[in-house]
Amino acid sequence: MHRMRTALLAVLALAPLVACDGRPRTAPAAAAETEPPRSGPALAVLDLSAGVPELVEPGIFDVAPHRPSFDGLLRVIDRLGGDEKTRGVMVRFGGASLGLARATELGEALEALGKSKPVFCHAEEYSNTTLYAAARGCGKISISPAGGVEAVGLAAQVVYMRRLLADTLGVSIDLLQVGRFKGAEEPLTRDGPSDEARASLEGTLGDLRGSWIDGVRAGRPRADADAPEDGPYSANAAKDRGLVDEVAYFDDARMGAREAVGAVRDLVRFGAGAEARSDDALTEIVKLIVGEGSGGAPIALVRAVGAISMSGGGGVFGGSTGITEHDLGRTVARLEKDDDVKVVVLRIDSPGGSALASDLIWHALMRVRAKKPIVVSVGDMAASGGYYLASTGTEIVADAASIVGSIGVVGGKVAIGGALEKIGVHVETFPAKRGDAKAASRAAYLSLFTAWDDATRQRMLETMTSIYDLFLARIVEGRGGKITLDRLKESAEGRIFSGRQGKERGLVDLLGGLDFAIERARVLANLPADARVAVVGQKGGFLDSLVEGGGDDSEDRASSAVQAASANSLLGAFSGVAPELGAFVGTLEPFARGEKVVAGVPFSLVVR
Repeated sequence: MHRMRTALLAVLALAPLVACDGRPRTAPAAAAETEPPRSGPALAVLDLSAGVPELVEPGIFDVAPHRPSFDGLLRVIDRLGGDEKTRGVMVRFGGASLGLARATELGEALEALGKSKPVFCHAEEYSNTTLYAAARGCGKISISPAGGVEAVGLAAQVVYMRRLLADTLGVSIDLLQVGRFKGAEEPLTRDGPSDEARASLEGTLGDLRGSWIDGVRAGRPRADADAPEDGPYSANAAKDRGLVDEVAYFDDARMGAREAVGAVRDLVRFGAGAEARSDDALTEIVKLIVGEGSGGAPIALVRAVGAISMSGGGGVFGGSTGITEHDLGRTVARLEKDDDVKVVVLRIDSPGGSALASDLIWHALMRVRAKKPIVVSVGDMAASGGYYLASTGTEIVADAASIVGSIGVVGGKVAIGGALEKIGVHVETFPAKRGDAKAASRAAYLSLFTAWDDATRQRMLETMTSIYDLFLARIVEGRGGKITLDRLKESAEGRIFSGRQGKERGLVDLLGGLDFAIERARVLANLPADARVAVVGQKGGFLDSLVEGGGDDSEDRASSAVQAASANSLLGAFSGVAPELGAFVGTLEPFARGEKVVAGVPFSLVVR
């Protein structure tokens, strides 16, 4: 498991004391004097401090939260270019983090906006990626006095545990992979990386570094040449090195931006305090009653975010998490039948997961593509099972800093029988076919206590090889003659690539972000430049459970949720301690559900 965060953050939690003293006694005239103006030229504020997720999970009643998602932010930025009410734009990063691909896309959008009006940026802390976005798209960059800039460069760390697990604890590790570069078993079965795993990771990291450092240097030409990789810096040190322009609190920076553009008020366009359209709530309620659809829009935007599984483990109120065959499959089936939809944009940010779910969703998407084009937009990652889905695109659009590939499969288990023996616990297997050791091994091949014998291990490898061959065939079919099987094999076996490398290898068609993918969708469907886009999401909250009722598969889904409880607990624990590991742990969830083969990235690769 790789972690790319090298700075230690100290978090101070301040709990304000709030007293309720009834209605203020301030005279109405005095209150009016401090009330901000409601008209006049404005400074638009984009507050990203609460994060900008690809997909916002639904609440208890499935009504969309007020915090928009990443594609919503891009739409807001696009509209601001022609907004006559606003003279300039203030972007508040706070301490938010973004993946490198989304940071690149955000920087490009802000850079385009800067051609029509000034863009200012402020943060409490800049990470590698938020610094990139600010450098690329902001005319003036400021930072809080006690903040810092984590311009530390990119690196990866892998933890190898063979000696602890095998030599000290006596745990039996049976992990198989198809693909020399997959590297899935290495953290558990080796004391260091293989040459193939090192080459794959270092090659991708090198290309990502090139995109990142070129962008920072281009946006901050007055900065020292080595500054982007020589941090972390205090606020004043970052200013001295030319990475930021000003050290100031957000309120002071915002006031300075107002004065610079001649604005007399703020208009929050994104984030906390953003003005919501009056019909948003009603629209969501109508969707709940009549079922969510495209609403007559010819372009449907579908977001596929997270690890892939057959059916989500469920949240407190039944909401599924990640990409599920149960939910996404239903969405895709509706799109296939919806004649109002002329083209689908599939936004993918996924490290993969269940091989079975990936193949079933692939099949459903290909049925849609037989009737209308699909443009795939890759976010931070479309790897392994995520790329399985991406291969259905009529065109695949990825950012240069996206991660693609990892075409390979993983299967196996960890057996703790040997470890239990060391502490005096013995587990005996009793096969129905008495006296047959082979029968005992086969019948208990999924047991947590028993290691595989050679024959069972060979059977598993045969199964995995068959799924790997199917994976390759699906990609070749999905790419529609754009890549041959022989050429694909050169980029398979678990290797990962940046979006730019993927384009060179025929895994990606075009480089660009979500807005560019939507433009391509209009072109492929022969639609006008102002053709509407409707976000068609996956439901899965409490109301959705009520609507589905006790259908034929309700008992199966309830059982599935019970089976996944331990995996969800593990996912929650990892997400709490190290959020960047959440996606990696999610890819392992199918093993907890009894699936034998996973098409997932065997590590967490997150650029901060």
